Amino acid sequence: MVVYKANLDGLKMLYPKGGINWKAARSQLPPTRALWVLLTKTRFLLMIAFMGAILLLWRGVSSSASEMQNFYCWGPSKPPTEMSLNEQQQWHAHLKTPVIFNHHKPVKVNASTIEHVNLNPIKSTTQAAQNEERVLLLTPLKDAAPYLSTYFELLTKLTYPHHLIDLGFLISDSTDETLAVLAKELDRIQKRTDGAAFHSATVVEKDFDFHLSQNVEERHSFKAQGPRRKAMGRARNYLLSAAMKPEHSWVFWWDVDIVETKPTILEDFISHDRDIITPNIWFHRMKDGKDVEGRFDYNAWIESDQGRKLAASLDKDVVLAEGYKEYKTGRTYMAKMGDWRKNVHEEIELDGIGGVNILVKADVHRSGINFPAYPFENQAETEGFAKMAKRAGYGVYGLPNYVVWHIDTAEKGGNA
Repeated sequence: MVVYKANLDGLKMLYPKGGINWKAARSQLPPTRALWVLLTKTRFLLMIAFMGAILLLWRGVSSSASEMQNFYCWGPSKPPTEMSLNEQQQWHAHLKTPVIFNHHKPVKVNASTIEHVNLNPIKSTTQAAQNEERVLLLTPLKDAAPYLSTYFELLTKLTYPHHLIDLGFLISDSTDETLAVLAKELDRIQKRTDGAAFHSATVVEKDFDFHLSQNVEERHSFKAQGPRRKAMGRARNYLLSAAMKPEHSWVFWWDVDIVETKPTILEDFISHDRDIITPNIWFHRMKDGKDVEGRFDYNAWIESDQGRKLAASLDKDVVLAEGYKEYKTGRTYMAKMGDWRKNVHEEIELDGIGGVNILVKADVHRSGINFPAYPFENQAETEGFAKMAKRAGYGVYGLPNYVVWHIDTAEKGGNA
């Protein structure tokens, strides 16, 4: 009773009017207790939730408005017709859609049976030696044993780097020791250590069952020219297809019976930067102690109106044999032009060429320009090659003052 009374007295002292209210009682609560009571009040929680909803709604509306402004309402508030040039540039630049490509990783192929050949770096330029451009030197052979010693003597004197030259030979229908002599000469040259050895040598054997006599009068008779030129065209094509590799930039055709030429012949021809180029072919013949400087190759010529009319009158299967009285073409022969004492770099454009010595950019052959073993515009082999090349848009040129000397065949009659 004493305690209760004391408490009651204390209350009376706090509340003299005898009334008890929450405000007065709350003032007596500890601060943390009062804060907790405030935070858990329903009205306070509702107010917090309401304010949060308003804030989220405002942020959403504001973000949407910004995006709409970026994509639809960007730029000056005026029609395009009233924009300045700078404003139009900015407007159209803003409308460009960015594109990001996801590049694939390189494909790696490890199969040993798959080979990749890239012909894009293979070029034929006037700086061939400096650019390490490879040359394929090709020679068809038939009963050629007597000529091979002089042939290799000339080849070893070439000043074009020998490590950039590949040799290719095709032996067909031979009855002499051509293969054996060729093998010995190649073995001798390739064993040399003084820089004379060539990068490689390829020997191809292929018989065509063409057994024309090597007798001069029979071999160069008018009757033999059609079949002979067709057979020679086949031989050249077989050799070309077997020997040419992707790394070759130039193809140099060199007959085995050349007896004299300049060691710089490759560089000289390459400097002209022509698709196809050929020199003048003459021969030495002593008469009364004097060199008559005979003219050999009548297959290098410039076409004439008379020749065109003649070709138009012939059956398409007829092969025109140049320089024979049976067919008067009126063509201009490079063999009857030029002088080796004059400017050797003088050029003329040709319509037909012979096969003794020809430099060809390798891409010409790769494009399908070969030596037709059939009448092409009434020409075959090298003359058909020139016709075909010109039809395809390639240039064919001759050097009337650049003379390469052929063996004297001592021809009698027939050929002009």
